[in-house]
Amino acid sequence: MATRPTLLFVPGGHHGGWVYEKVQKELAALGWTTVTVDLLSAVTDESLPEPLPGIFDDARVVREAIDAIDGPVVVVSHSYGGVPATQASAGAANVVYLVYVAAYVPDIGESMFGIMGVPAPESLAGLRPVANPDLNLPLVFFDADPGNPETAAAIDRLVPQTVRGDFETVTAAGWKTIPSAYVIPDNDLSTVAVVEEAMAARTGAVYSAVGNHAPFYSHPKEFAELLVMILDRAGLG
Repeated sequence: MATRPTLLFVPGGHHGGWVYEKVQKELAALGWTTVTVDLLSAVTDESLPEPLPGIFDDARVVREAIDAIDGPVVVVSHSYGGVPATQASAGAANVVYLVYVAAYVPDIGESMFGIMGVPAPESLAGLRPVANPDLNLPLVFFDADPGNPETAAAIDRLVPQTVRGDFETVTAAGWKTIPSAYVIPDNDLSTVAVVEEAMAARTGAVYSAVGNHAPFYSHPKEFAELLVMILDRAGLG
């Protein structure tokens, strides 16, 4: 490809684009342009009225970022971020590749928690706290060592996530028409790990990364090198 694509990073639940800062620096040193978004379902203002943001609000943010990029785009999504990335990428003419990192890859009609077999509640109102035993949070987002000051600082930046984002279902799926790859961390302690192989089977290529649930945070250099290799193999380098 004559023009390298811009890499658009979509964060998972509970945190923002800041989680990609370290890998962005690594990629910049390798000559790649990167962009991040903050998803609205990761709520920083708990006084917001209902209805709180859900996947369609997040997908709008992602699609606006895609549309603002002049040229080809690779969307790299993590965990919950795979849901709005799947919705937003559908029909986006400049998205040339999707990379899912320990992420949900929903089909049309599926939600994040639906993939996990969790029944939808009667109401989608409310927030899910950071310390959520159902997802084995928050340590799995980093390196599972609360004694590491860097990990502790990152945990302090996590925010509540809307229930609506957990259970709304996608109406379009970009991975059905856009080439894609899946990255499985070799030490993912999150509950997402139990469905990662099934999610990966929906993509065109599967890779392993060193690290826990967020390998781009705990091992940014290694992850950057892996991502570049994935893109090279896809003819996008």
